[in-house]
Amino acid sequence: MDLQNACKERFLRYVKVDTASDENSGTHPSTKGQFDLAHMLVDELKKLGADDIFFDEEHCYIYAVIKGREDLPKIGFISHMDTSPDASGRGIKPQIHENYDGGDLGHIKVDEFPELNLYIGQTLITSDGSTLLGSDDKSGIAEIMTMVEYYMTERSEEHGDILVAFTPDEEIGEGTMFFDLDKFKADFAYTVDGGILGELSYENFNAASAIITINGKSVHPGEAYGKMVNALRVAGRIDSQIPSDMRPEVTREREGFFHLTDITGDNTKAVMKYIIRDHDMEKFEQKKELMRKVCSDNGAYVDIKDTYYNMLSKIKPHMHIVERAKDAMKKVGVEPLIFPIRGGTDGAMLSFKGLPCPNICAGGHNFHGEYEFVSVQAMGKIVQILIEIAGNKK
Repeated sequence: MDLQNACKERFLRYVKVDTASDENSGTHPSTKGQFDLAHMLVDELKKLGADDIFFDEEHCYIYAVIKGREDLPKIGFISHMDTSPDASGRGIKPQIHENYDGGDLGHIKVDEFPELNLYIGQTLITSDGSTLLGSDDKSGIAEIMTMVEYYMTERSEEHGDILVAFTPDEEIGEGTMFFDLDKFKADFAYTVDGGILGELSYENFNAASAIITINGKSVHPGEAYGKMVNALRVAGRIDSQIPSDMRPEVTREREGFFHLTDITGDNTKAVMKYIIRDHDMEKFEQKKELMRKVCSDNGAYVDIKDTYYNMLSKIKPHMHIVERAKDAMKKVGVEPLIFPIRGGTDGAMLSFKGLPCPNICAGGHNFHGEYEFVSVQAMGKIVQILIEIAGNKK
């Protein structure tokens, strides 16, 4: 079976379906387009002959099983169907660049994205520059589905039950809201939702959202002396009091940040939205306290809500599942790259619900924007990794 080509063809089909999520819709799933992809995947699983296929038609979750030996571990693989609303997912036109020679890929410039140099001689897929590509996480879906095809057609390896699940709305933090662990009876699982080939992560950010409400005082500007409170200027003052070295654009690795994502209003009322992130729980709490103090000092009201936590504490008692993934990578000639996720995954949520679930590579780069790309060779290699993880009899 040509794993690489099978994965590529699936990926090219999947990205043409607009599945961008919408945090303001108030529905679950948040967009109807996710159902379109879900129906494609359910039909494909049926044609492949997967067992125990279940589609949650209300909330758009897919579950399926490849039956195996009862005395071996039941291993799960999970990817999400939605794409980020940060860039358009409508009318995606995949561009295939065979035998990449090291130059610019249209709108993706080597001097801005030097990681392109890792892929000289490979086949890269991009969008046409007007949309994102959708590698996050349709690469993961294509890789899992190709693994399913392998095990349903080859049947050359003994294994335990292999469980797969596809979720909606991961990009807006709601991917596990209706995830049914009674239907996904894995001993442990992996989200296939990372980036570069070899990535293996079992740490992620602690995360919170902050909504700041500023009530101004509107007075005719000609008579405003000593009376007017301009809510927009207060908003600017609040943002200026967030330390300049705690912004996403100047932080990396385990450095946390405050990120202003939205500001609306006028001089009478303004609303600011932030996300707060840190891997270290103590520093996370300090950041939230700093936000409260800055808002209080400026007469603003802030509502801070935790959204997810670092899964490290939940993975540590089960480090054998990390070792399983490392062994699988090495077996197919991939060097494991272990570093914390500067974000979150469905796996973090599931780990806190009792299903240990580290994150492994899906192969793409520059998610959530028009500069996204993925290597076909990397996707094919990741399918091999999944096959090895599932087929390891330990």
